[in-house]
Amino acid sequence: MQGKIVKVSGPLVVAEGMADAKMFDVVRVSDRRLIGEIIELRGDKASIQVYEETSGLGPGEPVYSTGEPLSVELGPGLIESIFDGIQRPLTLIREKVGDRIVRGVEVPSLDREKKWEFVPGVKPGDKVETGDIVGIVQETSIVEHRVMVPAGVQGSIEWVHEGPATVVDPIAKVKTDDGTVIDITMMQRTPVRIGRKYREKLPPAFPMMTGQRVIDTFFPVAKGGVAAVPGPFGSGKTVVQHQLAKWADADIIVYVGCGERGNEMTDVLMEFPQLKDPKTGEPLMKRTVLIANTSDMPVAAREASIYTGITIAEYFRDMGYSVAIMADSTSRWAEALREMSGRLEEMPGEEGYPAYLGSRLAEFYERAGRVVCFGNDNREGAITAIGAVSPPGGDFSEPVTQGTLRIVKVFWALDAQLAYRRHFPAINWLTSYSLYLDRLDEWYRSEASEEWVKLRQEAMTILQEESQLEEIVRLVGVDALSVKDRLILETARSIREDYLHQNAFHDVDTYTSLDKQFKMLKLILEFHRLGQQALESGAELSQVTNLTVRERIGRAKYIPEDQLDQLDDIMKELREQMSSLMSEGGLVYA
Repeated sequence: MQGKIVKVSGPLVVAEGMADAKMFDVVRVSDRRLIGEIIELRGDKASIQVYEETSGLGPGEPVYSTGEPLSVELGPGLIESIFDGIQRPLTLIREKVGDRIVRGVEVPSLDREKKWEFVPGVKPGDKVETGDIVGIVQETSIVEHRVMVPAGVQGSIEWVHEGPATVVDPIAKVKTDDGTVIDITMMQRTPVRIGRKYREKLPPAFPMMTGQRVIDTFFPVAKGGVAAVPGPFGSGKTVVQHQLAKWADADIIVYVGCGERGNEMTDVLMEFPQLKDPKTGEPLMKRTVLIANTSDMPVAAREASIYTGITIAEYFRDMGYSVAIMADSTSRWAEALREMSGRLEEMPGEEGYPAYLGSRLAEFYERAGRVVCFGNDNREGAITAIGAVSPPGGDFSEPVTQGTLRIVKVFWALDAQLAYRRHFPAINWLTSYSLYLDRLDEWYRSEASEEWVKLRQEAMTILQEESQLEEIVRLVGVDALSVKDRLILETARSIREDYLHQNAFHDVDTYTSLDKQFKMLKLILEFHRLGQQALESGAELSQVTNLTVRERIGRAKYIPEDQLDQLDDIMKELREQMSSLMSEGGLVYA
């Protein structure tokens, strides 16, 4: 079917003669074959968002409909790849046309020539249904790619291939109940705007451990949960995202750089191949898919990049993997929505964003979750979605942040003041929250310690009391406080500096296991408890705060994971020093 351009307005092209077209169909615009997608239909006129530069287009040029929705190619070759927002492989495009992406370039998303070693998992005569694994391909040294039966196919295996094959070669034939024989290839095509189906959605039951103390202890995110990281410029959003990509206990990482500055995306592209996967020692890229859509690329492709990322994440989830998707940043994605909405001359909502901003954000985040996948083995997979938000001037009341907070259950509020004080990660412990805490408490009690929940509440209470006491200190000075209140300030400082502050670039401090987190927190709170007892026994505050063990407590974060018995030694030393202090004050510690 062919239409004709009647209007060009930046990335928006209006074409007539498109009466047979459907919403979200992919079209090719002009003889340059620019990729576009229909986003509005009025009579025989179609409004098309074009994912490439539209300069030089004019009325009268042809528009060709493909009759297919915007889809991604899923199969071996995804891992280690770098795509743009509509899944064009950037490395292959560079080889073909050089550093600058020319308009109308057509390169298949997955390499059609490369042969993969296919190992069958079924034999002729086996019954299969949607989601069953017919075989595996060792895609990288870390990731085992599981080839699944596509949606809507069930029957018995007629023939199965073994050995090398390309992604488009048949690797199995399935005879359906009505006698039709269907070829199965390693590659599937899936529309991006509709979520992939699953058998059942499960409630969040355990956390996704990140090794970041402020997150794991106070504001955990559940596996299959959703979190938002809003923060002003320079507060460390990207470093937090990098840390999560590196240390979170997810099998696959999908990193979407959506409208980010070119230099930030370059950092990701340069760093990720260098980063070592802590679990395997291999480069982190061996389990990562990168989608790079920088701010100088056409604005419409930003809108698609989020959906491309989440569809790839769903594909690996269906294999039974735990996937973490980082969207950096959803604010730039929302700006693309605003741009297109303005071009369509829709009624603007708050701050010019379209009225449907909230529902579009919800559509994205709702595709996360822990699910039972299709297939006879009832395997579980999970997608944890973490979206960075860049509110202008750090204003959390703006529409994108507010729209995100209505949906997500974890809010890691990055604070410019903390960043200026060089306290990283700059997650503000008074304004952040996690709504998963109640659900996860049982897991923490069984996996970490029965005391875990009590210790966390105690530490948070001390930090909140510190915030209130700081007001008094600012007005009348620290001398006006009682010795008990001054001990609270001292303990809170220890929690902030020795526990919450974490150096992402230190070999040991970059990651803290759950066991170490528990022992560190217990150490600080034990100091507080014994300090109170010592003050009651008549000891001076200066004697409590100047104990030699304090330095060891402050340096506990640098103890390697294989030497955690040192923390027990520090606890023993703390109790001995407090005991001798109390006996001098007339009370013996038991």
